[in-house]
This record gives sequence, structure tokens and C-alpha cells, in this order.
Amino acid sequence: MSAAAEAAEAARLVRSRWPMVPRIGLILGSGLAALADRVTEAYVLPYAEIPHMPVPAVEGHGCELVLGLLAGCPVAVMRGRVHLYEGWTAAEVVFGVRLMSALGASRLIVTNAAGGLNPAFSPGDLMLISDHVFLPGMAGLNPLRGPNEPELGPRFPAMAGAYDPELRTLAHAVAARRGLTLREGVYVMVAGPSYETPAECRFLRGIGADAVGMSTCPEVVAARHAGLAVLGLSLITNVLTGAPVSHDEVLAVAADASVRLCDLVEALVAALPA
Repeated sequence: MSAAAEAAEAARLVRSRWPMVPRIGLILGSGLAALADRVTEAYVLPYAEIPHMPVPAVEGHGCELVLGLLAGCPVAVMRGRVHLYEGWTAAEVVFGVRLMSALGASRLIVTNAAGGLNPAFSPGDLMLISDHVFLPGMAGLNPLRGPNEPELGPRFPAMAGAYDPELRTLAHAVAARRGLTLREGVYVMVAGPSYETPAECRFLRGIGADAVGMSTCPEVVAARHAGLAVLGLSLITNVLTGAPVSHDEVLAVAADASVRLCDLVEALVAALPA
């Protein structure tokens, strides 16, 4: 079965449970699942009940699609995502994006917990993603690898302006109104699951990255392939100085700072034009 057919089959199941059309799709990263609790009139659908939907196995990631209203806007919220390092293919990693596109979403807000490479950053900072460096994709682990399916998008989608300039401008305005400091920078994706060595951190900083993580870029490529406008946000959980990092530390900082990220995303959704 083609990827487009799998997404269509999954969308039919979702529509049979929740008939609204989501305007926005959201993907929640490590420790950031609290945003889904703000969805009203929610219908919660476990990933295991959705045909072809991969199920995360990483601590800090949920396993359900939350459908309902956020700030009065119909949304589809992925509470948890899968990663390349779990053994999924790049195409499987982006299945949720293709599902949300098949459901009718025209915008994607993607969030992650990331390590700070920019020395000006501090744990708990919020970073608006201006661009990315997709290292696994550049090495061949791209979700668009293989025969192109025109139903999903063009063979060679442009990635210039992948993070929508208008949405970024709006995010800065919303953050300013709420008194939130919003950094902006370049996100680099590594495959993981090991954390970066000090030499790797110096290399990543040297190629222009401000934050590093193990997700997001495949989803953004698939979203742009499908024509969705994208906004990306990283919660900086630690600043990489060469000291050891633990996943528990990442989750603890994400939990502590997630309220500010949730406030920003909810206010941003409320401010979006119809």
C-alpha cells in the first residue's frame, strides 16, 4: 500500500470517530504533553487504534492523538512522536504529519526539547526555529526517499522558508504581548540516541546551529512536501558544555518550563487568522 493510501485509510478511521476538520496540527516533544490537556471537547484516540500509525516507546512521549478545540480552533494534537533511533524508517516517522494533512490541516506547529549550542542560551529558554540542518536527511535518511507520490507532494519540494516567515513574525508579536522572551535560531537534527560528544557539539556550533535534537526535521520536510505552513519551537533543556547529559534532566527542565511554551502556543493559535 502506498504512503498516500495508508494516510487516507488512517484519516477515514479518525473521521469516523471525530468528524471535524482540524485547521492546525501540533506535534508535542519530550516532556511537552501538557499542551494537549488544554484541548477542550477533546476526543482522545490511542495511536494503536489508528491504522499504520507508529507507537512511541520513549519515556516522556505519549501515544495518542488528541482531537478537539484549542483556543476555539479545531486541532489535531500528536501527544508523542517516534524517532529514527527507535528503528523506524524516515517515512514511518512522518506518518502523523501525513495523517494530519489528509485530515485537512493547513498548518503545523512542531515542538521539541533541544540542547542549546548557542552560549547565550539558558536552560528553560524558548527558541523559535528559523531554519534547520537535517543531518540524517543529508546522509540519505529523508522521508521523501524512494518513488515520489504526487498525491503527497512534488518530487523536489523547496525548503527555503520552510519555517513560515509570517507565522514567525506572529509568534514574536504574541510572545512580546505576553512578556515572554523568545529566542530565534537554527535547529540541527542528529539521529541519536547517544548524546553528542564535546567535539560534536563544537562541530555543530561551527556549522551554524543554535540548538540540537533528534526529531522535527523529517516532519517539517513532510509538511512542506504536503504544502503545510510550519512553525517550529524548541524548549532549551540544557546548554551543551561537554558535561554529561541525562534524559531525566531533559524531562525535568521540559516539565518546569512547559507552561510558558503551552501559554505561547495557545495564544498563537488564538491569534492565527482563519
